[in-house]
Amino acid sequence: MRDNRPNSRLLALGSAGALVTATLIAGAVSAPAASAAGRPGPDREAKGAAIAAARAAKAGIDWQDCPADWGLAKPIQCGWVSVPVDYAHPYGKQIKLAVDRIGNTGTKEERQGSLVYNPGGPGGSGLRFPTRITNKNAVWANVAKAYDFVGFDPRGVGRSAPISCADPQEFVKAPKMDPVPDTEADKTAQRKLAREYADGCLERTGQAMLQQMTTPNTARDLDVIRAALGEKKLNYLGVSYGTYLGAVYGTLFPGHLRRMIVDSVVNPARENIWYQANLGQDIAFEGRWKDWEDWVAANDTAFHLGTTRDAVQAKWLQLRATAKKNPIGGVVGPAELISFFQSAPYYDSSWVPVATVFSKYVAGDTKALVDAAAPDPSNTAGNISAENGNAVYTAVECTDAKWPTSWQKWDRDNTRLNRDYPFMTWANAWMNLPCATWPVQQRTPVDVRTGKGLPQVLIVQSTRDAATPYEGAVELHKRFQGSRLITEKDAGSHGVTGLVNPCINQRVDAYLLDGKLDGADATCGPHATPKP
Repeated sequence: MRDNRPNSRLLALGSAGALVTATLIAGAVSAPAASAAGRPGPDREAKGAAIAAARAAKAGIDWQDCPADWGLAKPIQCGWVSVPVDYAHPYGKQIKLAVDRIGNTGTKEERQGSLVYNPGGPGGSGLRFPTRITNKNAVWANVAKAYDFVGFDPRGVGRSAPISCADPQEFVKAPKMDPVPDTEADKTAQRKLAREYADGCLERTGQAMLQQMTTPNTARDLDVIRAALGEKKLNYLGVSYGTYLGAVYGTLFPGHLRRMIVDSVVNPARENIWYQANLGQDIAFEGRWKDWEDWVAANDTAFHLGTTRDAVQAKWLQLRATAKKNPIGGVVGPAELISFFQSAPYYDSSWVPVATVFSKYVAGDTKALVDAAAPDPSNTAGNISAENGNAVYTAVECTDAKWPTSWQKWDRDNTRLNRDYPFMTWANAWMNLPCATWPVQQRTPVDVRTGKGLPQVLIVQSTRDAATPYEGAVELHKRFQGSRLITEKDAGSHGVTGLVNPCINQRVDAYLLDGKLDGADATCGPHATPKP
């Protein structure tokens, strides 16, 4: 699932993220305007994937120094892997996927192959993954001795045949509509925007590509990358939406996996993909938002925002009302506030920065909030990236599964949830509403399950994760026989394996380096709580 904060797209992504522009994509609901005629069966796509993988194994990857504008310095190398747009037609139109790598830091004898990473989204780029070695990330130092770190831009993302649904400059303009509707007219306006956004995806991306923006196709791409790397079996690390990609890959290619870690897990049950997943997020985000407010209250000597959760919430509601009446600095309205503040329930690393900005605003410093929360129309590259990430998110989730087309259902479900879980509910609804009028055929999600040859999978999850609620890890654990679940208790940061928690870090190392798992599931205490 997806996060769209500046410079952190990879991280996780909960669909409730990306709200920096959520209200641009809300709108009307009716039956999809168009649908492709019957799809080829999965056997044909499986054969196409095998053909593409064999072709990639023969071609390999022509590794070169990365282009200067990619921001990936030596010794990181970059290259391309060709994949079919449609695996039912493996000899048809091809696109190139951007990949990068850095070699293992240990000896030739220590090397165990490539570790391929997906950060989430849908819409996240994995190309920064090799910088965990160049930046000397201590958490990954042991694993780096044994593995090349390999990242890639999934189909439609960044350098890999990027798709678009709207003009990037229009996409980031502020201020936007308040996500929480006051009237039926507000809802009508949001519905219109959602329909226009869905239509824009078809117009700007084209049906041939849009129809193929699915998780199963990205999983097939992942297998082609495996083959191009010269690996018999894949070592994979997936975070957030990357866990669902891993679950689908493990189902489609169980015998092609060597080791797989999934961190902060999307519930892979068919009925959860994707409408129910987003409703579940609304509940979980409210819980983690309250955790943050409790922490802010406990640190009132630093932030002066109130000594109780209710006091902090009152100041939040006051800020929100002020921004609704007159956007702060002329550019920060309620939608921009949600986009900025939602990072706190996403990541513990945001607790201090968000609380600090909030505290400064209450003390009279408006500039700090504007600098932190306002879009930057002059940041052309960033705006293109933001629009592209949102387009991929929408395209994949809308095409992966059938969504309700009845506005009455959307209205009823979100009105009900908003009563008790108001922090993210309506903003999340508007972000996903283009799926109700999606202009290409929506698929049936893969039935995630254990297949022949599937190795033991390591699952890592915090109990209070907002973007991917804990139940998702439990469900995948049931579906992947022999898997092991590490639970980080009383914690909720999204993305666990990159944090300092020896109880988890040591188990990740043991699995990736030696293939060792505990005889039973493990429960770890929380990582360190942020300090002001």
